Amino acid sequence: MTSPKMVFVSGNFNVLHPGHLRLFRFACELGDRLVVGVHSDRLGGEAAHVPQDLRLEGVKANSYVDEALLIDVPVESVVDQLRPDFVVKGNEHQGFPNPELEVLNRYGGQLVFSSGEAVFSSVDLIKKDLQRAARTVTHVPTGFLSRHEITPDRLGSIINDFRNIQVCVIGDLIVDEYLTCDPLGMSQEAPALVVTPIHTQRFIGGSGIVAGHAAGLGAKVCYMSVSGNDDTRDFAYGELQRFGLDTTLLGDDTRPTTLKQRFRADGITLLGVSHLHQGAIDVNLQDKILERFEAVVPDCQLVVFSDFNYGCLPQALVERLIELGQLHGVMMAADSQSSSQIGDVSRFKGMHLLTPTEHEARVSLRNHQDGLVVLAEQLRDKSEARNLILKLGQEGALLHLESAE
Repeated sequence: MTSPKMVFVSGNFNVLHPGHLRLFRFACELGDRLVVGVHSDRLGGEAAHVPQDLRLEGVKANSYVDEALLIDVPVESVVDQLRPDFVVKGNEHQGFPNPELEVLNRYGGQLVFSSGEAVFSSVDLIKKDLQRAARTVTHVPTGFLSRHEITPDRLGSIINDFRNIQVCVIGDLIVDEYLTCDPLGMSQEAPALVVTPIHTQRFIGGSGIVAGHAAGLGAKVCYMSVSGNDDTRDFAYGELQRFGLDTTLLGDDTRPTTLKQRFRADGITLLGVSHLHQGAIDVNLQDKILERFEAVVPDCQLVVFSDFNYGCLPQALVERLIELGQLHGVMMAADSQSSSQIGDVSRFKGMHLLTPTEHEARVSLRNHQDGLVVLAEQLRDKSEARNLILKLGQEGALLHLESAE
C-alpha cells in the first residue's frame, strides 16, 4: 500500500483570491494531503500586509487545506523538515531562483509550477472533497467593505442617483424563447426524441435587457439596436416600450430579429435553435445609429456597449461612437460576450470599465496559460481601459482598478 503523498505550498496569503484557490485546487490534485505554510510577519516583511494570525486563520478555513502552519524560517528549511512529495508554486516563479529545488533534489521530491489555467479535473476534486470532513464557511469581506467605504446607505444613495442620469445602451438585441414540451418518446423512423410543445414564453435578452435593467434602476435610457422586420421584432419593440425606453430599433430586411429558442422538458434543455445573422450591418444603418447617437450623447452621463457579436457594432462604427463619447467626456463601459472563439472585448478602446469573463479575456489575448492578475493587466493594457472586472462565474470576480495603481 502506497503512503499518502504530501503537497506543500507557501506564501503570504494576505487575501485569498481566486488565483490562490486555483493554486490550492491544483495542488490537491497532485497528492492526498495539502500543507500550506504561511509566512510570518518577519519573513514576509513589507509584503505581509495583514497580521500573521489573521492570514493563518484565513488559510486554515479553506476547505482545500488539510494543515496550515506559520513559518518563520526560510522555506527551503521547512521543505527539508517536512519532505513533501511535491512543492507547488505559481507559474510566475519559473525562470527565477527556487531555493527549494536543491533540497527536493536531495531526497527525490518534485517542484511543480501551476499555470493558473481555468481547466482542472472536476471529478477528482469532487472525490477528494467527499473524503474530507464537510465544512461550509461563509466569509463576509468586512475589510474590503471598510477600505472602500461600502455601506448599505452608500449603496442606496448610488442606486437613487440613477434617477438623475441618462444612459445610452447600444448593442445586439436578442429575444429568448422557451418552449416547455411534453416528451412523447422516441421516433420509430429515426433516433430522435418526439415532443409536443405545451407552453411558450418569450423574454427580452441581449442588449435589450441591459437597457431594461438600467431603466429599472430609475435611469432615463436611450436604446439603439437593429432587428429584422418580422413578428419577433414586433414583440421586442412592445417589450422595450413597456420598459419605458427611448427606443431606436432599425429594421434590416437582410436579417431576422435574433431569436434563441430552447426546447425544454422536465427542467432539461433538449435542443437549442438560434435564428440569427452574424454579418455586420451595412453602412446606411451604421450612419443612422451614429446620427442618433450624436443627437443624444451630449445629454448622457453613461454609454454602455452591449456586444454579442451579431453584427450591430462593427469596428468602424465602434470607433466613431467612442470618438464622439470621448469628445463629450461621457463615461463609457463595454461588455462583449463570446460563447466560442468569436469576439474581442479589447476592440473597445479607452473604456472607463470593461467587464469580460475569464474566457472572453483569454480569447481576446490568446493567452491560456497566465494567471488571473497577469491576464487582467494585459487586457487593461491592450484595451487602454481604466478599470476592469474579470468575471469568474461561481468563483466571484477579480477587480483590476485604476485607483489600485
